Amino acid sequence: MKAKQMGRRHTSSMLTDHIVFTPKFRARVLVGSVAKDCERLIKRVCYNMDVEVLQMAVAEDHVHLFVQYPPDLSPSTVVERIKSNTSRDLRLKYSHLVKWNKNGFWASGCYHGSVGQGFDVVERYILGQRHFRSYRSS
Repeated sequence: MKAKQMGRRHTSSMLTDHIVFTPKFRARVLVGSVAKDCERLIKRVCYNMDVEVLQMAVAEDHVHLFVQYPPDLSPSTVVERIKSNTSRDLRLKYSHLVKWNKNGFWASGCYHGSVGQGFDVVERYILGQRHFRSYRSS
């Protein structure tokens, strides 16, 4: 999916970011239905913030996101909302995640990489992560 300029009342922007974040202790807990629900929840949270998910790969121990966001949001706000909402919802649905760690789901911090005109490289990289994951789970 290609990034496109977003128009607002007085601005036009094309802000894209490559984001990577992990569960606490880089635990391999993003498997099976947990991974599927995590992906669905991330898409929902992004939709509610008017953030477009251009590419996503949920691996066993980390998440890659390539997003386009409006100028009124900072990348850290986007990640904060994604992590807080998905943590709450996943821990409500899957009690074994609460038993695994009572103090939350995601590790603090994340990687942000602002992406300029060469975003096709990031898209290919994240697609490669998705294919790598599917080979490992076979």
